[in-house]
Amino acid sequence: MPEALARAIRETADDIATLLSSTSHTTDPVPDSEWTVGEAAAHLALANELMADAAAGHERPYGDGTPQGLAAANAEALATFGQRDAQPLASMITEQADVFLDALERAARDESTTRPVVVTPLGPMDRHVLASYLLTHMLGHGYDLARALKRPHMIDRDRVGLCMPFMLAAMPRVADTAAIADLAARYTIRLRGGAAFGVSLGDGTVHVSPTALERPDCTILIEPVAFLLIALGRRHPWRAIGQGQVLAWGRKPWLAPRFPTLFTAP
Repeated sequence: MPEALARAIRETADDIATLLSSTSHTTDPVPDSEWTVGEAAAHLALANELMADAAAGHERPYGDGTPQGLAAANAEALATFGQRDAQPLASMITEQADVFLDALERAARDESTTRPVVVTPLGPMDRHVLASYLLTHMLGHGYDLARALKRPHMIDRDRVGLCMPFMLAAMPRVADTAAIADLAARYTIRLRGGAAFGVSLGDGTVHVSPTALERPDCTILIEPVAFLLIALGRRHPWRAIGQGQVLAWGRKPWLAPRFPTLFTAP
C-alpha cells in the first residue's frame, strides 16, 4: 500500500478526532442527515472497527452490499452501540485506524498465507482498495462533522486522488439499475490537475476503465473535491456547475448532468 495512503488515513482520523475534541454538543444535528454529531461519530468508530476486522481477514456480515442494505445495517449497529460522547469516540476512531493499518502491514509481511482479497460491506476487494475505501468513508463523514460543527473540512486534492481506487471499484456496485437500463454512453471523467478514467454504459451494465476512453460521447472536467462530494451525495451537481467547478464537451455534452444520477451514494 502506498505510504501516502497510510499517512492520509492516520491524518484524516486525527483530523476527525480534533473536530470531536472541539465540542461537547454531540446532540447537534448533522446538516442534510438524520444523524446527530454523536451518531455520526459513533458510526465512524464502528465502521473503522469493521474495516480493521476486514483488513485482518475476518468476515463480518454487514448488509447485502447495496446502499439500502448498508443503511439498514448502519441503523441496526447504532441501535446496539450506546456511546455518543465525543472524546471516547474520537479515541476509538483513531485507535481503529491504527489497528487497520497494523493489520495491513502484517498481511503484507505474510502474503503467502494471507488472502489477497478480503470481504467488505461492498463486496470483495484487495487491501489497497480497502484502504482507499476506509479513507473515502472517513472523509465523507468527516465532512459532515465539519459542517455540523462549523469547522473547515479535511478534504483536499491529494486525498481525493487516494480515494480513486475505491471509487472506481465501487461505481459498478452502486449503479442505479433503473437509471442505466436504457442508456448507452461513453464518458471520460477528468479530475482537474489529476487522473482521468472512463465509464462505459450499455445493456444495463457499467464498465469502468482506469484510463480515459478514446472518442467518448462526453468528457467531464471537474474539480477533485467537488467530484468526491458529488459522488458521496454531499453536494448537488448543479451547485458545482454553477460555481464553475464542472465543464463538459464532446459529441453529446448534454449527457454530463445525467452522469451523477446514474449512481446511488454508498
